[in-house]
Amino acid sequence: MSNVIAINAAAKKHLAAARATSDEMLLAEIAKGGRTAMHVLYSRHNVRVYRFVLRIVRDTTMAEDLVSQVFLDVWRTASQFQGRSQVSTWLLSIARFKALTALRQRRHEDIDQDDVLEIADGADTPEASLDRSNTSAILRACVAKLSPAHREIINLVYYHEKSVEEAGEIIGIPQSTVKTRMFYARKQLADLLKGAGVDRIAA
Repeated sequence: MSNVIAINAAAKKHLAAARATSDEMLLAEIAKGGRTAMHVLYSRHNVRVYRFVLRIVRDTTMAEDLVSQVFLDVWRTASQFQGRSQVSTWLLSIARFKALTALRQRRHEDIDQDDVLEIADGADTPEASLDRSNTSAILRACVAKLSPAHREIINLVYYHEKSVEEAGEIIGIPQSTVKTRMFYARKQLADLLKGAGVDRIAA
């Protein structure tokens, strides 16, 4: 019995140590076959990767499947990470590639406009715009109306708090292009929000 307690205590200590470890150190452990490190990295980043993928593919089942694929790739290729970017940036780069590939295979790269209109409806009353939760719904609907390129920039910079440099690295475009897209995306989003009666967020 004491042996079991000792093993459990050691396992908990090992897990706690792993949780305090940087992403880069976790990847180094994963490259050596460290399953605990893989578990910690997954628990640390899976929600962020899922939300990022879901905004691209707009399908929960597909997003869940793609997240599994992303972390399977991490398990297989951890040794190839060269540390030129943050681990979270690397993960989102893998996720973006897989999401866009899945969309191409499904032949639905463009936004389904009917879905966008459905989202936009029902949140345009004056009463709703005063309600914070409804305002959030309007914001999501307006973001959904942006072009895929502009929506992607808003997603990375505002939802995932990536820098211009990191966003460019994930998408594979120059920083100047990121800045240009961000300028036009913010302008278009402000116009959409104003049209929905939400001047405060647009400002």
